[in-house]
Amino acid sequence: MPFDETGGGGRRPGRNVLGGRLESCSSRPVTGFFRNGCCDTSVEDVGSHTVCAVMTEDFLRFSRAAGNDLSTPLPQFGFPGLRAGDRWCLCAPRWQEALEAGHAPGVVLGATHEGALRYCTLDDLRRFAAD
Repeated sequence: MPFDETGGGGRRPGRNVLGGRLESCSSRPVTGFFRNGCCDTSVEDVGSHTVCAVMTEDFLRFSRAAGNDLSTPLPQFGFPGLRAGDRWCLCAPRWQEALEAGHAPGVVLGATHEGALRYCTLDDLRRFAAD
């Protein structure tokens, strides 16, 4: 269950890679493993959707070629398709793969969950900081 800031229970907010409270990544389009706009994670999130990435045309082409088309809308799943400039909770291993291939998108550090550090270094994430 996602964190409820109104005090109604749920999970507590995560921490970001800088050690602070995890910020929202995007509500338009709604992102996150829990579809609450936040790159929070849990043991159920086997893909580690923890990097708040700012989409670029280059990255979207790379992702499509790697088998994950993020730009084509899938209305049956409520997915509008992503465009350059959109923020999205990206799987940390995919971000790392894109980095190694020279196609890493920007990163919103305040909205990137500390769990991303299992796959990516803070130095690399900072080099692509968009905030």
